[in-house]
Amino acid sequence: MHRPGAGSEDEERYRDGMQSGVFYSHLDRQVRPFIELIDFLRSIGIEKDLALPAIAVVGDQSSGKSSVLEALSGVALPRGSGIVTRCPLELKLRKSFGGKWKAKISYQGVVETFEDPSLVEIHVRTAQNTLAGDGVGICDDLITLEITSPDVCDLTLIDLPGITRVPVTGQPEDIGDQIRRLILKFIKKQETINLVVVPCNVDIATTEALRMAQSVDPEGARTLAILTKPDLVDKGAEPDILKIVNGQVVHLNKGYIIVKCRGQNDINQKISLADATRLEMEFFKNHHHFSPLLEQNKVTTQCLATKLTQDLVDHIKTSLPYLTDQIREHLETVKTELKKYSTGPPLERKKMGPYLTERLMDFIDKIHELCRIGNSSEKNLYTFLRPVFQQWDSYLSNTKGSFLNKVEAMIKNYDKEHRGRELITFSDYCVYEHAVQKHILGLQEPALDVLKAIRGHQAARYGAHLSPSLLDSPGLHHLLDYLSCICNSLWFLPQVSLFLFQFPVCALFVVLVLFIKLCTP
Repeated sequence: MHRPGAGSEDEERYRDGMQSGVFYSHLDRQVRPFIELIDFLRSIGIEKDLALPAIAVVGDQSSGKSSVLEALSGVALPRGSGIVTRCPLELKLRKSFGGKWKAKISYQGVVETFEDPSLVEIHVRTAQNTLAGDGVGICDDLITLEITSPDVCDLTLIDLPGITRVPVTGQPEDIGDQIRRLILKFIKKQETINLVVVPCNVDIATTEALRMAQSVDPEGARTLAILTKPDLVDKGAEPDILKIVNGQVVHLNKGYIIVKCRGQNDINQKISLADATRLEMEFFKNHHHFSPLLEQNKVTTQCLATKLTQDLVDHIKTSLPYLTDQIREHLETVKTELKKYSTGPPLERKKMGPYLTERLMDFIDKIHELCRIGNSSEKNLYTFLRPVFQQWDSYLSNTKGSFLNKVEAMIKNYDKEHRGRELITFSDYCVYEHAVQKHILGLQEPALDVLKAIRGHQAARYGAHLSPSLLDSPGLHHLLDYLSCICNSLWFLPQVSLFLFQFPVCALFVVLVLFIKLCTP
C-alpha cells in the first residue's frame, strides 16, 4: 500500500520489500536464471562435493553485521553487545510458489520447524546456547536456518562471529584466534562474496575484518565493504568518511556503501524494518555531506541490494566455468572408478550359481598360486609363516631345559619316596606321563597364540586376493566381511578357539554353515 507523502519510487520499493528484505525485488528479476541453476545444483546434491556461490558477512565485534543481514534478508537475528553471533549461521532463503512463511532450523542432529517469523531470534539463541553453552564462548558447528516463503529469493547468507581481540570473563585466552580461524574457513572460498562490515566511527585502516578479507582476496574481486552507523560519525569527520567511500584510504575494486540499519533504540521503539528503510532514505537525503552519494548509488540498503545483485550475477557467471570444470573432474573420477568394475552380478537366479562359482574358482586359483612353492610371481604363504614357526621353535627350545629339570626332580623324588626293589631309573610310567602332560598343558596357550598368528597372516593374504575377485560384487564382499567378523569374535573365545584347534574339520563346517545361512534369502 502506498503511504501518503512517501513520494519517491525508492521508498515505495522499500515498503514493498517489508519483512521479505530489500534483496527480493532486485534479485528475483535479474538473477533468477542464475539462481535457478545454482538451486538445481543444490537440489541434486552438488553442494556436498562443490562449494556454491554464497554471501558471508564479517566484521569486528558489534560492527552491525547482524543488522545488515537483517536488512538484506528481512529476518530478525540476535543482537546486542559483546559476542552475539557465537556460531556460524547459514541463512538459506528458499523461494516457494504459494504457501505460507515457514522456517526450519537444524544443528547437531536437531531439526525444528516453525511458522512464526518472530520466533527466529529465540530459536537461533537456543541453538547457540546448545552448541556453545550458556555464556560467551563460540563454536565451529554450523547452524542452518532455512526460510521458505513466496517473498524471498533463493540465496545463502552466512553470518559469522564478530572479531574480538581481548577475551572477557569466561572466554578462553585464544578466543580471538578461534574466531579468526573460523572466519577464514568461510571467506577463503572463491565462491563466497565477502561483505566486510565496518562502523563509520572507527579507523578503517585498523579494522581486522578488512585485513582478513584482503589476505584471501588481495585484489578485492569478491569483497565489498559496508560502512554502518553513519549517524555516529563525529561532527567534522564526514569528509574522512567520503575519502573512504571514494577509495582514497583503502582501495577495493568493489568499493564501499554506507547503510543505516535499525539500532537498538529503534527496536525498543518498535520501528519495523519497513519504517527503518524509510527513515534510512530520509537520513541520507537530508544529510549535508552524504546526500550527494545517493546519485552515485553508494548509500542506503537499497543501493547495497542493487550492488550485491549485480555482483552476485557477475560472481555466478565467473564461478560457472570453475564449477563446470570441477563437475567434469568429479565425473571423470567416477567414470574411472566405474571402469574397475565389470558388468556386476547377474539378477537372474539361475545365473547366480555359476557367477558365484566362477568368482570362487578365481579366488581359489589365486590361493593355489599363493601356496605354490618355487618360482612364483609373489611371495608364497610359507614366506610369511616361516618367522612364526621359527619363533615357536625358539620358544620350545627355551622350555627344554626346565622340562628336563622337572623330569630329573621327579625321578629323584620317586626314588626317595616310592622306589622299592626295582632297579634305579626304572620309575613308574604314570609319574612320567603326568610330568609330560603337565608340560604340554603349559604349552597350550602359547600354541594357540601361534595358531592365531598363523590365521592372521592367512586372513591378510587371502583378503588381499579376495577383494579383486569380488570387486564388482560389493554385496557379497560385505557378506564375507560380516562372516569374517563373526569368525574373529569366535576365535577370541578360549573355549571355542581350543575346540577349533583340536577339531579343524569342525571349524570348516562352522564356517560353511554360517556362509550358507547368510547367503540363503
